[in-house]
Amino acid sequence: MAIKNALLVDDSKVARFALSKLLEGREMAVNMAGSAEEALDYLNNNDRPDVIFMDHLMPGMNGVEATKAIKGNPATAGIPIIMCTSKKSQSFMDEARNFGVYNILTKPPQDEGLTSLLDQLSSDVQEGTLPEAPELAEDTVKQGDDDAVHFPDDAAVELTAETAPGPAGAPQVVPLTSELIEQIARSAVKTHINNRLHELLSSLFDEQFDHLKRALDEASKRQDNAVEERLAALSALVEQRTSHLHDDVAAEVNLSLSRELSELKRDLANTGGFTSDDLAELKDHITNVQTIDTEFWQTLQSEAIQQAHEISRETAEDIAQRTIDLYASQQRAATSRIYTVGLAVSLSIFTLGIAWMTGLFA
Repeated sequence: MAIKNALLVDDSKVARFALSKLLEGREMAVNMAGSAEEALDYLNNNDRPDVIFMDHLMPGMNGVEATKAIKGNPATAGIPIIMCTSKKSQSFMDEARNFGVYNILTKPPQDEGLTSLLDQLSSDVQEGTLPEAPELAEDTVKQGDDDAVHFPDDAAVELTAETAPGPAGAPQVVPLTSELIEQIARSAVKTHINNRLHELLSSLFDEQFDHLKRALDEASKRQDNAVEERLAALSALVEQRTSHLHDDVAAEVNLSLSRELSELKRDLANTGGFTSDDLAELKDHITNVQTIDTEFWQTLQSEAIQQAHEISRETAEDIAQRTIDLYASQQRAATSRIYTVGLAVSLSIFTLGIAWMTGLFA
């Protein structure tokens, strides 16, 4: 499994910024916490990171205490922790590994050392050779408190100049001597001074970092504005220098076109518009057109005469048929009138004959 995301725990903005840039340069996602308490809260409410970079000395809970808390929680005990510290002794590294630190990253971090450390971590993760979280003893000494005073869990303190043995089974009584008071005071003062100096130095570095970042941003803006102004001036200068060139090019093009047109006119004037070859070609074309036109008109005339003959024949046949039909109808009408007159005369004669015969017989 590749190391893709990290949790960076440090109370210094400068240290967080410097290490985060190195990690982001390796395409790692980086989340940051400004204290050990904030880191523990992050681990309780978010997905576990692939690695934790833990600062050694921080106000409140320091890096050693935070490492013990993380390793003491089964949900986070498997996360490898890299301690970021300025201590380089082998004894400190061995002691750090005893309370669960995977490895040490010396401050300020160097690119080569970080690369080597991450490569080794990735190899151990893939091969499953990460060291198991140690079982921490309750009386483990907190790193950095070299002068701290430690008592048994059931010990009581008694203000006396001598050690008084108690009854059997009674809690052990530690005499509160002046030497013990001095040792306790020295340890408390040293711890307080270390924490206060660390806070002041971190605040000083953060303030200087903010000023430096603001100055760099302003310098970058001024540089961008200066570059834009310089580019604008350079563009105007180029435009000014090339405007004459544009005019010269246009004049040269116009002169060349005028020269070519003059040569073309001169050629046309010398040839009279058509060459002898052009005239011969035109004559052949006209002859071909005339031949085609004659053939076309002859064909058209022949077809017109044939159509006129057909129309005349059809018209004559139509007139003859109408004449015959008219004559036949007139003949039928005359025969009908003669027959009617004859019938009327016959009836009249018959009637007179009947009348005569009737009168005769009477």
